[in-house]
Amino acid sequence: MSATLIFGKDVVGLLMLGAIGEKPDFGFTSDFLFKILLAVIAGLLIGMEREFKGKDAGLKTNMLVSLGACGFVMLSLQFQGVEFTDVTRVLSQVVTGVGFLGAGVILKKEGSVKGLTTAATVWCSAAAGCIAALYLVTDLILFTGLVVFVNLIFGLIGRKFK
Repeated sequence: MSATLIFGKDVVGLLMLGAIGEKPDFGFTSDFLFKILLAVIAGLLIGMEREFKGKDAGLKTNMLVSLGACGFVMLSLQFQGVEFTDVTRVLSQVVTGVGFLGAGVILKKEGSVKGLTTAATVWCSAAAGCIAALYLVTDLILFTGLVVFVNLIFGLIGRKFK
């Protein structure tokens, strides 16, 4: 039996888990800065379209949702490889949490529902933040471009059918 196993548990993994957050870490990595900048830029681009259309959730909302999602995912990645942790759980919680945020912009008014596209766009901003946290740069560019494209082009098409 290995010396690092006690009652079937990896002591090194448990020690790593316990050490995070105990001492201040003043280290800086350019990866952190680049990831949060990617998230903010993606949220900015997505939010600009909403802002130009005068929607409730515009620049700041989409930027902060993207940045927040990126931050939560980066925090969860600190536990990557530690036994008994599942870093993907944070992704699912981001999806759920932002769903509640999006529900706040949906209104039923005079027999119609308003804000569904804005809620979906906020949800997409969170996804962009998650993609940025995972450092999938090309995927983030394509995803952000597609969200903006769908909102712009299909917004115009949708008005033609009213």
